[in-house]
Amino acid sequence: MNHPKPPSMASHSIADVQSAPDTRKLTIDKVGVKALRHPIRVKDRSGYEQHTVATFNMYVELPHNFKGTHMSRFVEILSQHERETSVRSFRAMLREVADHLDAEKSRIEMTFPFFLQKKAPVTGVESLMDYEVTLAGEIANGEVLSEVRVAVPVNSLCPCSKEISEYGAHNQRSHVTATIHSSAFIWIEEIIEIIEKEASCELYGILKRPDEKYVTEKAYDNPKFVEDLVRDIAGHFNADERIQAYTISAENFESIHNHSAYAEITRGHPDA
Repeated sequence: MNHPKPPSMASHSIADVQSAPDTRKLTIDKVGVKALRHPIRVKDRSGYEQHTVATFNMYVELPHNFKGTHMSRFVEILSQHERETSVRSFRAMLREVADHLDAEKSRIEMTFPFFLQKKAPVTGVESLMDYEVTLAGEIANGEVLSEVRVAVPVNSLCPCSKEISEYGAHNQRSHVTATIHSSAFIWIEEIIEIIEKEASCELYGILKRPDEKYVTEKAYDNPKFVEDLVRDIAGHFNADERIQAYTISAENFESIHNHSAYAEITRGHPDA
């Protein structure tokens, strides 16, 4: 059975609707694709290359006189960077997005799980801990600005509860998120270590009974409000000459309330 041949591209002119003019005179700050998953490679401080999956958000600024952008070009750019994109190619991708879509401004956000092998504090049992990391960058007026955001789960114990109780104190898991603009390279592990050091206690994938006793008592001896968490971490960031600007937030998922406690500090500006 003979099937009709599809018409050739040469014999038909296909309308480019996205490039049609727009008369509303409204520039769109960000237009593009979200929640695009792609395999990536991330090198950690030990030199090992982790193979993981990132979720990409990719945008450009759309001038007021264009009706739309070419969404497929974002996916094409990502696909051209091998089967696995490396973190090292991130800046090159930013420029490719701006150039390929004829944009003055472009932005890429890449969020992925980052894994660390951790030893339990007493028994030394090893397990993996995962942390959510976002690498974000944008080009504006030819200048590249980038930031790294790391979300770290920790344990916090309430100083007030410890002070007023005859025994025990309420404690909970907390999420500390640090967003950093730096003038020099900083390992993801460095950020994680600073945050975990300033918590009541850090978290582990596996704890045996001697380990559980240790982390419970360590948290009890090191109570922290959310205010303490962000201030103590900010002290480290302020002392690091590589860090130009930062935002630190801490959220305690309160174990005795149906709400969270929250604190945030922002210092500096990325292009200051």
